Amino acid sequence: MKILVVGSGGREHALVWKLHKSPLVKKIYAAPGNAGISKLAECVEIPSEDLTGLANFAEKNSVDLTVVGPELPLTLGIVDEFQKRNLRIFGPTKSAAMIEGSKVFAKEFMKKYHIPTASFKIFERPDEAIDFVKSSDMPLVIKADGLAAGKGAVIINDVNSGVSAIQKIMVEKIFKDAGDKVVIEDFLEGEEVTILAFTDGKTILPMPSSQDHKKIYDGDKGPNTGGMGAYAPTTIVDDRMMKRIYEQILEPTIVGLEQEGRIFKGILYAGLMLTERGPKVMEFNCRFGDPETQVVLPLLKSDLTEIFMSIAEGELSLEEVEWTDDFAVCVILASAGYPDKYEKGKEVFGLDKIEQGEDVLIFHAGTKKEGGKLVTSGGRVLGVTAVDKNVEDAIHKAYASVEKVRFEGAQFRRDIGYGVRRTKREYF
Repeated sequence: MKILVVGSGGREHALVWKLHKSPLVKKIYAAPGNAGISKLAECVEIPSEDLTGLANFAEKNSVDLTVVGPELPLTLGIVDEFQKRNLRIFGPTKSAAMIEGSKVFAKEFMKKYHIPTASFKIFERPDEAIDFVKSSDMPLVIKADGLAAGKGAVIINDVNSGVSAIQKIMVEKIFKDAGDKVVIEDFLEGEEVTILAFTDGKTILPMPSSQDHKKIYDGDKGPNTGGMGAYAPTTIVDDRMMKRIYEQILEPTIVGLEQEGRIFKGILYAGLMLTERGPKVMEFNCRFGDPETQVVLPLLKSDLTEIFMSIAEGELSLEEVEWTDDFAVCVILASAGYPDKYEKGKEVFGLDKIEQGEDVLIFHAGTKKEGGKLVTSGGRVLGVTAVDKNVEDAIHKAYASVEKVRFEGAQFRRDIGYGVRRTKREYF
């Protein structure tokens, strides 16, 4: 069968890599893809937000299944466009993708269906938001309503930083229309984890828990990024906790969306804080996370293509999804200046010195070929994933490979996976 993967990042490279291993797959296209993806798939120059262009391509090339990586085409309605043409596609419809597309919708939805989350208030006027901050206890979290590439949430510890955040989001429009409204919510304390789940709108199959490191610097310091690394599984989500997450969060979310007429098929991403009072939702996403995908998919024993097809056909209940008992760690190498302004076109060296296999994987994110050379083309450039039975060995293996990669201004965190070595806490 022919598959089209939409997107160009490390997540999409991991998807292409896993789909390529399926005996069902004869051809993979990627739109637009990247330099790493081009070794496994035919890259086509169609932007991920060009819904009509992508649908036209799928029709013309008799694509059997389209897999959508990023959130933007999903929230724009790519699934609806493909379904109108009777084209098979993996992902939620525009109405279901609102769970990520609007923080306001997500928070009001959680309140309606009694899904545990932080207390919150919604504001459409900056002056009212500022007045609220001035009269509130700290810390608080201010979130832009719409999509902001993982950078739309700001933790504030004093009134001045709160006023500044509101000014930037709502007045200066650093996230454009995404900042027309803001959610201001209580700051949650605990351990942060990600739970990804396969779902066809009825059956829900959670994946191993993972933990993303969003801050740019070691020790979770500095501004938020799209993610500087991840590991899976975590030690803080055991079977009992996963059952609690399923019953209190995953199931009521999928059931609630169905009751709203928003059938959710695809990947439900639950970003959770495990507090002393139990798991609470910080955010929902409507797709695979990045870089969580780069540590979860290497642990999947089952055929990903079969799973995607069963979800698209509403037959996930017939699937038996199996996972290994290994650990996976991914370290992101980013451009100098990221997550703010950064330069592109820096030549990448050293990948030929890394012995890649099932236990060491290089996922390209912001790369391209230029004059026969591999150069940087994004903020996050590469993800180095290592897999091992022992987490310490996986971490060591990942960093041994990272040290071989060079490009001007390369930056990376040196503490990815530290969370897995923390003392386990009880939340019951």
